[in-house]
Amino acid sequence: MHVGLVLEYDGTDFAGWQVQAGGARTVQGVLGEALARVCGAPAEVTGAGRTDAGVHALGQVAGVRVATRLAPAELARALNGVLPPDVAVRAAEAAPGGWHPRYHAAAKRYRYAIWNGPVRSPLRARFSHWVPRPLDVPAMAEAAAALTGRHDFRAFQGAGSDVTDTVRTLQRAAVTGAPGGDVLLELEGDGFLRHMVRNVAGTLLEVGLGARPAASLPALLAARDRSRAGPTAPARGLTLVEVAYGGGFLRNPGGLPAPALDGAESLG
Repeated sequence: MHVGLVLEYDGTDFAGWQVQAGGARTVQGVLGEALARVCGAPAEVTGAGRTDAGVHALGQVAGVRVATRLAPAELARALNGVLPPDVAVRAAEAAPGGWHPRYHAAAKRYRYAIWNGPVRSPLRARFSHWVPRPLDVPAMAEAAAALTGRHDFRAFQGAGSDVTDTVRTLQRAAVTGAPGGDVLLELEGDGFLRHMVRNVAGTLLEVGLGARPAASLPALLAARDRSRAGPTAPARGLTLVEVAYGGGFLRNPGGLPAPALDGAESLG
């Protein structure tokens, strides 16, 4: 049986999504172990994206091929009974024929959280990047707006990537919040490069701190030069919020408010 799972996890104590040599704790590895316990046999696990060490997810999607008589909802309940506290299955559906969690994703939504208070917040420490100096949030929002549309995002591609086609389309790039409080960067797009969201966040933080003009983003995109962009923001502030597919598959699990992701294509 081929099942799509929507996963929520706190990435703090994981070495990322993908199974690694040497036995590091990963989300894919923990999920595979739970499936083996529930189903009594190894399972094939494929993710919609490879979140890095320390990155969280509210809506990561995994495709699993398992030998089980359990219905998808029963499988989800059984998995939640054996998974560790920092991982949960939020939804499960039988996958359409030929479906692949990565290649059939029509859009993804990421959120980068910043705590801009003058005093560190222990309750936010695992899920936000603390910036104590006041941020110019309107300037950050102005700069982010220049990223919407179809652009070459090579300037925001992380080192070590072998991806050569760096053109992506962002349907939304927005910064909301207020100085002295919670500031959120949200990006929705058809695909993302390695470290792209964290590199965008680091660049927008330079804008917010007055180290870079808000109007400089179009020239930065045109330069296609990673050295001209800002630093990579810490992983702890980043959450993969949703992966969207066509036909309503795995949409709005758990009764949460449906996010505004448009343009989801059919699975073909």
